Amino acid sequence: MKTAEVKFSISLFDSIDELNKEDALLLREARKVTQYAYAPYSNFNVGAFAKLENGKTVSGTNQENASFPAGICAERTLLSTASSLFPGVGIDTIAISYNNLDGKSDRPVSPCGICRQSLVEFQDRTKKQIRVILSGMEGEVQIIENAKDLLPLVFGADDMK
Repeated sequence: MKTAEVKFSISLFDSIDELNKEDALLLREARKVTQYAYAPYSNFNVGAFAKLENGKTVSGTNQENASFPAGICAERTLLSTASSLFPGVGIDTIAISYNNLDGKSDRPVSPCGICRQSLVEFQDRTKKQIRVILSGMEGEVQIIENAKDLLPLVFGADDMK
């Protein structure tokens, strides 16, 4: 038997104040758009804001539905918007934040599995590595340089050949 170890690095910051100007702007916008989320069931508002490789920006928020499987996460809302408005254009950086209306919002939370898969697929099809910034409404910030690091054993198009 062989074993393999999978490692990746996360840049950790105590607060938004330690980020460069562009990353801080993206995170502020992600925090701001959480107010547009529709989350009456979870009270967990998520906002995503991204800069595309063409310099344009797009945002997305989670949109819940009483038929729970019909809801869509902020990250996938953003990816759909980016793909619809700017077909084939990659994402440089996506910032993801949340506002837990029933609790704390002071630490980063990672995208769900479906969103991780969707980020990696978007990255693969546009051939543009996506940086990911994660934070709550305050506190620690995490930066992952490659969305693939969030899903090291990804299932992709090549697996279906």
